[in-house]
Amino acid sequence: MGDSLKEILVLLSVAMLVAIAARRVKLPYTIGLVGVGALLAFSRFDVGPDLTSELILDLILPPLLFEAALALRWRDLRADLAPILTFSIFGTILAMAVMAMGLVWLLDWPLAPALVFGALISATDPVAIIAMFKDNKFHGRLSLLVEAESLFNDGAAAVLFALVLAWIQAGEHAPGAAETALTLARIVGGGVGIGAAAGAAAILLSRNTSEHLVELTLSTIAAFASFLAAEKLHVSGVLATVTTGLIMGNFGVFSPGERSFLSRQGREAMSNFWEFAAFLANSVIFLLIGANVAVMHYEHYGQGVIATIIALALAARAAAVYPLSLALRGAKSAVSLPEQHVLWWGGLRGALALALALSLPASLPLRDEIVVVTFGVVAFSIVVQGLTMPPLLRLLGFLPKPN
Repeated sequence: MGDSLKEILVLLSVAMLVAIAARRVKLPYTIGLVGVGALLAFSRFDVGPDLTSELILDLILPPLLFEAALALRWRDLRADLAPILTFSIFGTILAMAVMAMGLVWLLDWPLAPALVFGALISATDPVAIIAMFKDNKFHGRLSLLVEAESLFNDGAAAVLFALVLAWIQAGEHAPGAAETALTLARIVGGGVGIGAAAGAAAILLSRNTSEHLVELTLSTIAAFASFLAAEKLHVSGVLATVTTGLIMGNFGVFSPGERSFLSRQGREAMSNFWEFAAFLANSVIFLLIGANVAVMHYEHYGQGVIATIIALALAARAAAVYPLSLALRGAKSAVSLPEQHVLWWGGLRGALALALALSLPASLPLRDEIVVVTFGVVAFSIVVQGLTMPPLLRLLGFLPKPN
């Protein structure tokens, strides 16, 4: 117990120092955390617990998903629902296909691990971009597109990953189209149903109290219980927690006073608490990403292989954004070319991709290679894409140029 508490205090202390320093030098704190984590690992300093799929899925991912969903207002989401769903569903499928084909043709990967990697690396996590938006007080449609598309994209990527892995593990007994469709409906519908039930239960129970601490506790139970229950039942935990957050946000936190199921204190406390919880979760995950990236044995796979896979990941993201934007060109919610550039370059990879990679069974061909290259793509996207996003936004006119 003492060692665990010490690890937590060390992680939080480092995170706070990095956050303070990053703000002073106007650097996204997430990027600073990755860099510091890498430096600590190089110096052989123990930065805390091992980065495992269980740690990410059970402790890190639920608060990140819930906080992001809690902040999405349905009226804003509804206006851009067409591009958000188009990018997150069809874009994720396109990205997986492009990535898998590239791995097969360029690097001679077998189809099975290529599809698995294509599915997991399609999950985007623009935390560094959203943090930079907040630091610059940048709001509006583009911020909504980036965050909402990523949130639904995570759900689509997790579902695709589960389907592909199940198909591979079935071997000769792989399910047909009808059975696959039923499995897809079960995973998606089950996740949304559990999330809706958890969110509704928390809201209804909140009606019987005006105590904001009770309301806050109910939201915490709903966020984690929806994810864990869905995973236990082999449906989408991502979609469950996202649905819970959307329901509690739109029927509680952002509802007008007389229409809200939460007290005024409860709405304020919930918004502040989940922003804090997401900050803690991000602090832990980005420090551990940096520490793990620093000790990966990339030399076993060659710099050319890592560079090729990074280029393929960028190409796959481009395939998910630009062609589908053309299809939306005549719609009311059409996405402009500058917005497309931001969606493409801002499609960072993060916690979910790592969790899925680390959860792969040891028997999967190229399992170790997938884990290593996933860390490589995640590190590149956080550091290189994250650092170059502010100049890109200024070049495209979304942020004012510095004096």
